[in-house]
Amino acid sequence: MGKAAFSGIVLLLSAACWAQEPSLRFVEEGGSWRVAVEGTGGARLVSLEEGLWSVAAGWEDDWPVGWIHARPETLETAGEWTLLSGTLKMAAGEWRLRDAYRAERGLVRCTRRWEWTGKRPADKCTLSVRFLAPGGGRGVVLPGVLYHGNPSGAASGRVPAYTGAAGEEAFFEEHRFPMPFASLEWPGADGFLGAALHTVPAPVPCGHLPDQWWSLGVAARDGATEFALLSGPCAANGKRSVIKAVQPGFIPYPDAWLTVPPGTVIEKTFYLDAYGVAAEGSGFRRPVHAALRMHAPYSSGGMPAFSDILRGKSRYAETRWRERGTAAGFSKYPDKDILVMGWCGQADAPGYALQVLPDSLSPPDGRARAQKALDFLSTAEFYDGGFHTWYHLDTGKWDHHEPLSQAQAMLSFANAVRVGRANGMDTSRWEDFLRRACDFHAGRILDPAWNPKSTDEAFFVAPLCAARALFGGERFLEAARKAGDAYAARSVGMREPYWGGTLDASCEDKEGAFAALQAFLALHDATGEGKYLDWARHACDVVLTYVVVWDMDLPAGRLRDHAFKTRGWTAVSPQNMHIDAFGVLIAPLVRRLGVLTDDGTLRDLSLLMYRSCGQLMDPHGSQGEQPMHTNYAQRGEVNGPHGLRGGYVETWTVFWLTAHFLNAAAQFAEMGVPLD
Repeated sequence: MGKAAFSGIVLLLSAACWAQEPSLRFVEEGGSWRVAVEGTGGARLVSLEEGLWSVAAGWEDDWPVGWIHARPETLETAGEWTLLSGTLKMAAGEWRLRDAYRAERGLVRCTRRWEWTGKRPADKCTLSVRFLAPGGGRGVVLPGVLYHGNPSGAASGRVPAYTGAAGEEAFFEEHRFPMPFASLEWPGADGFLGAALHTVPAPVPCGHLPDQWWSLGVAARDGATEFALLSGPCAANGKRSVIKAVQPGFIPYPDAWLTVPPGTVIEKTFYLDAYGVAAEGSGFRRPVHAALRMHAPYSSGGMPAFSDILRGKSRYAETRWRERGTAAGFSKYPDKDILVMGWCGQADAPGYALQVLPDSLSPPDGRARAQKALDFLSTAEFYDGGFHTWYHLDTGKWDHHEPLSQAQAMLSFANAVRVGRANGMDTSRWEDFLRRACDFHAGRILDPAWNPKSTDEAFFVAPLCAARALFGGERFLEAARKAGDAYAARSVGMREPYWGGTLDASCEDKEGAFAALQAFLALHDATGEGKYLDWARHACDVVLTYVVVWDMDLPAGRLRDHAFKTRGWTAVSPQNMHIDAFGVLIAPLVRRLGVLTDDGTLRDLSLLMYRSCGQLMDPHGSQGEQPMHTNYAQRGEVNGPHGLRGGYVETWTVFWLTAHFLNAAAQFAEMGVPLD
């Protein structure tokens, strides 16, 4: 081990999975050093001018105060590591500080160490990691939380919002992040630049609050953006010490300081990156794949098997089968006799799935029930906006106006017709219904006045492409192209991130990104054009930001009771911040993209996504929609921020939680994935 005191040390990263590896530079300034991580084109992250280390000594007005800063006093090397050490003096004693840097996984790794040597506890203090990027604006991605400011959801007041105006802060608990990183994209002289801060999530020692974790986020400065980790404080939407804990918005999260006893050592590992960005809207993509490399969440070992999941789901599907006269199908609710196509009901999906699944993994008389269900659903009444998607068995009435649900139902019909023809089933009624629905929506989309509000109508693209293959006619493909091209123009640059893919939230969401992924893949399959595959990759990377890539340490509660593993589940949206099993339906498309691009990580991830979501099934094959991995409850009022995380709402068991497992398994089976 040798000490050094010289200027301009540069450590180039070793071979990595991504090109344009960043360099790590220690720049001498007045007998001390600043740390800089530099990428191509002027992309960089640099330690703050006031010092590499910052500790707050107090707490006032719901935020840390009394910040004290320190610069490195020594620089030394130890093998592949470069160590910076220093001290920070406070009224009650001294912090001994050390950063250890090295190249790792194509990034710059640092493990920061704080040791409190005072004679009494350091009370109401806050530790931090802070680096500055020389760019501003709203181009921040905090996975599952914030997408280029959440412009579509911001008006509701229910979601985090960010414009990049100086003084804005956005800090959230690490366990809120499916992928634990913060990234920024900003315009440079010759294109776009990017930077990212990755964290290894953990509870913070000596926290004043129960289950207190580090927080991750950004703060807007004049012409710059500060990336930071804080030892607990959270902020959003112009308010400090708040968290997004309920569907309608935010609640107080006060007093997130530390009380550190003498002799305590606290360490935090994080990773830094700076890089050129290939195109506007792609600054988050490099951190996505870096997070996959770091966490490698691909192993399905210990997860439920396909066959066990399908047997349970088939068993539970039996409890939802309803027949009254000619009406037949699977009910959305356990206690209400309502057949609902699309979205939460998915009464249409088994019409495809039950034809494909092996008899041993399907409900009894699967094909016969598929025939009965789709024969009846084909009688859905049309209105001036398409067809109704809800049928009430008790009244014999059709109702509801849900374009999104219509599109999802149309794809299920298209898949059922395709496999039904091969299986010798009578698909005539299904075909008549599907052709009529596609004629209607193709005409609507081709109308010059068509201007969809959100990404939800991207769900029409795949069934229109399928209708062209089933029935011929370029009109269907023309409409699909128009919709796909329109959504690419709106969202690939992230000026309007994919959003609105659900019926219970109007904000950026994984379902909107999934709709775009599905649309672009369908257009690629229909046309063979490379642009659609490129757009599908972009939409998939947005989808992946919602996929949990790490197993969160959970407090005592229902999830911990089951030794629940979070990796492979998907966060819902910046409004509804629980995780759910919807990733099972996305998984086949992730696999399909992995096949098309020869990406084994996507193929492996797709299997994990399906199998992991099979956790929490009860003996009947039922599971609830809402595991709470973070400080959040899917309701309007809570007593406080504590005790929410680790909970599980198992009573909301709408039929998608059964149908999508069957539907996705059928898609995997058609791709040759063994289900037993």
